[in-house]
Amino acid sequence: MLFVKTVTSFMAVQCVRSRVCHRKFWGWLNAVFNKVDYDRIKDVGPDRAASEWLLRCGASVRYKGFDKWQKDYNHLPTGPLEKFKIERIDATESCIMFKGFDYLDYLEHVEEIKFQRCIYIQDECLERLCRIQNLQKSLQWLEIISCGNVTDRGIISLHLLKNLRYLFLSDLPGIEEKEKTLQILIRALPNCEIKVDL
Repeated sequence: MLFVKTVTSFMAVQCVRSRVCHRKFWGWLNAVFNKVDYDRIKDVGPDRAASEWLLRCGASVRYKGFDKWQKDYNHLPTGPLEKFKIERIDATESCIMFKGFDYLDYLEHVEEIKFQRCIYIQDECLERLCRIQNLQKSLQWLEIISCGNVTDRGIISLHLLKNLRYLFLSDLPGIEEKEKTLQILIRALPNCEIKVDL
């Protein structure tokens, strides 16, 4: 009986260790996927480099003038690079994180971004996003859904996106002062339709 208890206990410890190692491995791999390659940006241009980053992390992109979403990293379009300008980003369940946001700096045509169930999106990501001058000009549609690490601070930073026309916020448990935060956005973004389901 003692032997059985010892073996069971040993197996339980191994299982816990395995899960911890598994999480550490994926965290490390996601950090690798988000590492910015500045030489690649110079070589192929910002839209191609950002496409590679986003798809590598599990997001999808749609190019200006195209109806189809690009979801497969291995089937990125070929041809003149200047033809493929990112217009929409769907980062649903992707592993994009703060360190990769430098890829967004030189994108000039992004009108729509959706962050849904993104475990690495946090206040610093939204603050960084809002400081990108090209996005301040082009971004019109933003959705932030079920991103548990976003707080009032990150949402308030969205007031810098003056050209937003639509903002949807849903299932953000980190937001504590909902009414106050919403009022700040309403005053700062009078031309934006703000929908909230918190």
